[in-house]
Amino acid sequence: MALKSIPQPTLCLVTDRRLCLDMPLVEKVALAVEGGVNMVQLREKDLPSGRLLELALEIRETVSDRALLIINERVDVALACGADGIHLGEEALSPSAARYIVGEDLLIGRSVHDMERAIEAQEQGSDYLIAGTVFATASHPSFKPSGVGFMKAMASAVRIPYLGIGGINASNAAEVIDAGASGVAVISAILASDRPGELARELWEAVKEAWESRLVAKGRQT
Repeated sequence: MALKSIPQPTLCLVTDRRLCLDMPLVEKVALAVEGGVNMVQLREKDLPSGRLLELALEIRETVSDRALLIINERVDVALACGADGIHLGEEALSPSAARYIVGEDLLIGRSVHDMERAIEAQEQGSDYLIAGTVFATASHPSFKPSGVGFMKAMASAVRIPYLGIGGINASNAAEVIDAGASGVAVISAILASDRPGELARELWEAVKEAWESRLVAKGRQT
């Protein structure tokens, strides 16, 4: 396991520069972090390694220590830019193989879409999971939404933090937290808007309020 951990609660922004038609991706990321995003997953699969590293360094400088920077699958880029972690898709390197390469300094996350993969990822040393698709989303139209039932099932099956992803916005983020998630990951809810900072703030307030309510409820049960 890594020496660090993801923040709790977490509001993670997964990047897709193709959605940034009105302003550069780096600018939207900066506004989103100001609004409350505390983890940025750089996920630009079509970029060659050199350009991806340039973009990662730009984002690293922009967010500084205000948010974790996680690189999607590219272990070399993650190491070269001083990222906080690496995020692996279901068909990418196994978490154990990635750990062998990066050591204990970097966080390792894994995307999962069913309970079997979630448990396997945990056993292989993942520090956190991103699970979904929770609600219907245009980003992954082929995935059947699982609803918050998947989130609730994971609460009793895994010990590591997990984030819900898929169709999440300020109006339904609380449902994901209430179901046991440590946070949410979003793409278009922030990047497709010309008000990324405002929408990030609305999302963060919804996540934080739900998290605090859950802690209060848990305290009453103990």
